[in-house]
This record gives sequence, C-alpha cells and structure tokens, in this order.
Amino acid sequence: MNSLIFRTIAPLLVAVMLVFSVFVLLRGHNEPGGGFIGGLIAASALTIYGMAMGVAAARTALKAHPLAYAGFGVALAGLAGVLSILFDVPFLTGLWSSFEFDGVEVAISTPMVFDIGVYFVVFGTISAVALALEDDEGGA
Repeated sequence: MNSLIFRTIAPLLVAVMLVFSVFVLLRGHNEPGGGFIGGLIAASALTIYGMAMGVAAARTALKAHPLAYAGFGVALAGLAGVLSILFDVPFLTGLWSSFEFDGVEVAISTPMVFDIGVYFVVFGTISAVALALEDDEGGA
C-alpha cells in the first residue's frame, strides 16, 4: 500500500497493538483473552507493518524467521507440561510459584508459561503465512 498517511501512522498503530496483545495475553487467566487472541493481535500488527513498510522491512523488524518464533512457542508450551511431570503430578497439571522482585511479589504459573507458548506459536505461524502472502517474490 503506497499511502503516506498509512506509512506514517503504521509504526504507532503497531506499537499500540503489540502492547495491547501483551495486555490481552497476561489478562487471559482471569478474564477473556489469553495466548491465542494475543498472538493474533501481534501477528495483525506485524501484517499492518508489512503492508505499510514492505515485507522486507517487516522481516528485518522480526530479527528471526517467523517459524522460529512458532518453534520457540512449542518448546515453551511443552516445557510447561514437562515441569508437572518433574514434580510427580499428571502432565499439564498447573503449578504455581512466587518470588519477590524489587519488593513486589511476582507469581509464576505453568498455565501462564503455556499461554505464552501459545502466543508465540500463533504469532509465528500467522506471521509466516501473512508475510508469505504479502511477499511479491512468493518466497517464505
């Protein structure tokens, strides 16, 4: 798309969408949201960036191939399941832990780690498809 207005507003829109996708990801345990919809929002942000700036600029902004993000997400989600086996409970049983960071108690759970993995899987997969469809050369 060759519009000056779109190219000007796209980076701001992408930044807002990425922050919102992380918000939706982290909010998803107590209210509607989670890794899937957060990943879709993030992939939509990258697609908008690719439409405005070009596929090459979007691939450069990613720093890695989109499917590498998806692979990392699968590994992270699998790790969340394996952790439960290490604690002698059934696969994918939720485990919770908390630690103090700079005077603030931070809670970590395996469902959250699994959700982050889903976020990366969805982001990487949808981004790979979107960038391949937008690419003029047809290469992935």
